[in-house]
Amino acid sequence: MRSWFVTKIGEPNDALEIRETPKPVPQKGEVLIQVKAFSLNFFDILQCQGTYQEKPSLPFTPGAEVAGVIVAKGAGAKIKTGQRVLATPKLPNGGFTEYVTVGEDAVYPIPEDLPFEQAAGMHITYHTAYYALSSKANLQKGESLLIHAGSGGVGSAAIQIGKALGAKVIATVGSAEKQEVCKRLGADVVINYREGDFVQAVKEVTKGKGADVIFDPVGGEVFHRSRKCIAFDGRLLLIGFAGGTIPDAPMNHALIKNYSLVGVHFGYFRKLFPEKVKKAHADLMQLYIAGKINPLIYQQYAFEEVPQALDELGSRHTWGKLVVHP
Repeated sequence: MRSWFVTKIGEPNDALEIRETPKPVPQKGEVLIQVKAFSLNFFDILQCQGTYQEKPSLPFTPGAEVAGVIVAKGAGAKIKTGQRVLATPKLPNGGFTEYVTVGEDAVYPIPEDLPFEQAAGMHITYHTAYYALSSKANLQKGESLLIHAGSGGVGSAAIQIGKALGAKVIATVGSAEKQEVCKRLGADVVINYREGDFVQAVKEVTKGKGADVIFDPVGGEVFHRSRKCIAFDGRLLLIGFAGGTIPDAPMNHALIKNYSLVGVHFGYFRKLFPEKVKKAHADLMQLYIAGKINPLIYQQYAFEEVPQALDELGSRHTWGKLVVHP
């Protein structure tokens, strides 16, 4: 079978190499998945560059999200062969491959009508958004929700989940094309931050109240601007720092406006509470069946195009998820 390997540290075009390897054999509690699609994440680029917090020994296969069919299983594995699933492989044996073995605890069944390319891009983004909005923010019907980077993988998921939970959704983006993407996803208001001040726009949309919940995967100056348009008793969700700067928060401002700064670390939550994640997956599948969420795919690529696709992802001109077919 073919697998991509990071063979040296560098940009994806230099770091990645396709190698032929034997098909793996599932061990106790594992399943073997024939990969039908896998998605790309920004941290895949960081792993190639050697700047990600997890640094496996070279060579290793990256890739944290796959979708496919179980074709074999090891002793003790309960899930049936032939089952359509999405799964989250772990380094150093990631999902940029044609077949992958995964512990059964990292496997999630998917409906027959959910395409593999959409399933491959669902787990990290939709679970992060669902955990953030439902569990951490306790988002209520009728509340206003401001989502930064609304056309990105996690932002686009947050728009759909916010609407499913009954919120009025305001999204920020950096281009007219991305504005149209967010409108199609269901956002009530979309602000191009390159053309105007999102703080003033949010205040106008909320009639001076500010956003009840703010979903911030950017950090930096966006975080500080967000503090200026959050409602009294609001919740500011810290999803990540894609802007490259980790901000310091003035606690006196949080006290005066009575808002909460809420950290969202889905990966650690999943490690501590796997059964809650299984329940959340079932909830998300029901939302999909009901037509309330529909994963946004920017483009689909051939197996040989992984370095090119990662370069496009790194340009930050894409939206939604980038998916590869082995």
